[in-house]
Amino acid sequence: MMDSVDFRTLRRPRSPNTYLLAPDGLCENARPDDVSAVFPVSREVLFGEILKRIEARPDWHLTANDPDRGMIGFVAVSKLMRFKDDVDILVLPAEAGDPQGRQGSRLAAYSRSRVGHSDLGANKKRISQLLASLRDVQVGT
Repeated sequence: MMDSVDFRTLRRPRSPNTYLLAPDGLCENARPDDVSAVFPVSREVLFGEILKRIEARPDWHLTANDPDRGMIGFVAVSKLMRFKDDVDILVLPAEAGDPQGRQGSRLAAYSRSRVGHSDLGANKKRISQLLASLRDVQVGT
């Protein structure tokens, strides 16, 4: 199992070959590229749905799975050049309570290239694809 990223203390490199999605205020030393949305499901449900999507992709290989901490890690392998990029995900309960008492959760995701200076947007695209696949996640799934 690889070492997981500590999102609170994460420091990003100067090179533009990373992408960070996080809730406001989670990362003390890094500015996220985007702020994560709230999903209308519990942390446990969102965690399981993310695992399903990773396992369904032949080019994504699970490297860490810690449901107690909400941590998931995987390696994404590019089709053409076989470059390997590392992705860490942290699934968190949503901070703000829903007025109707519904559960919610958020995620932080950090995708980064192992080699090169630029990733040509591959890390952002990867996280965007994952988020798009989670849009249909509802309570009771």
